[in-house]
This record gives sequence, structure tokens and C-alpha cells, in this order.
Amino acid sequence: MSTRVPLPYTPKVLELFKEPKNLGKIEDADAFAQAGSPACGDVISIYLRIREGIIEDAKFESYGCAANIAAASVLTEVVKGKSLEEAWNIDWQQIADELGGLPPVKKHCSILAVGALRRAIRRYFGDNLPEWLPKDLTSVERQALEEEEMIERIYGKLRR
Repeated sequence: MSTRVPLPYTPKVLELFKEPKNLGKIEDADAFAQAGSPACGDVISIYLRIREGIIEDAKFESYGCAANIAAASVLTEVVKGKSLEEAWNIDWQQIADELGGLPPVKKHCSILAVGALRRAIRRYFGDNLPEWLPKDLTSVERQALEEEEMIERIYGKLRR
């Protein structure tokens, strides 16, 4: 008998885990980025098709738990049809709210999803940043990096 308590996922998280939207790659994507850590299994890859500054299509690949898959799925739904600036301004709490909330131990999944999105947008522009895109990493981008570093440290210690 297991002593593990199941996580209280919302119906929306479970629905998107079972039937994710926009799962897969976009061949020749205009923008791509990845966030997460293979050490714990939570990795999100985001692919964007961009036309005239608007996200025409968004897809993802995810290696991880139900919250990870659901966060990436809902993110791709939210960004479609948005300008790059509008997509840039999406934060992790908005993604968690779209899912009806996430257990505290799974908040990092929405942080990683938004981190991947912001990396993809930043890479799309390269050195030619528009005025609205900060030159330095934002707190949200730093938060995704910190999550990745923390995961690596924790799982690195567990493997020893």
C-alpha cells in the first residue's frame, strides 16, 4: 500500500493531461526554446509560428508530470493570436489561474512554461530587441533559471 497522497489537481489540469492541445513540434518554427531540467523530468519545449508580429501557431513538447503538460498546453492556447508583446506579458500566475490553480509543489510547472515562452520570444529577436523587450533578464526569466538551478541541485544531491 502506498503512503503517497495524490495531488489535488483541478479537472482542467486532468483534462489537459489526458488530452493536451497543441502537442507536437512545428517544423521550421520561427521561434523555439526549452525550459526545465531533465534531472527531475520537467522539461517544456515551445515552438512558435510568427507572422507579422503575431503568434499564428504554438505547439509544445513536454516531458514531465500532469501539471507540466497542462501548463504547456494552456500556454499554447493562450498565446495564439496574440502579438509577441502581449505574449511576453503573460505571467506564470495567469497560466496557473487558467488551470484553476496548481498545488504549491507544482507551481514551478507554470513558471517553466512561461520561461520557455519568454526564451523563445527573446531568441526570435536576437540582438534586435524591440523597445518593449528588456535588454536584461526579467524577474520572470530569472525565476525560471532559479527553478532550473534548484531542481539540478536537489536532484544532483539525491543521485549521490
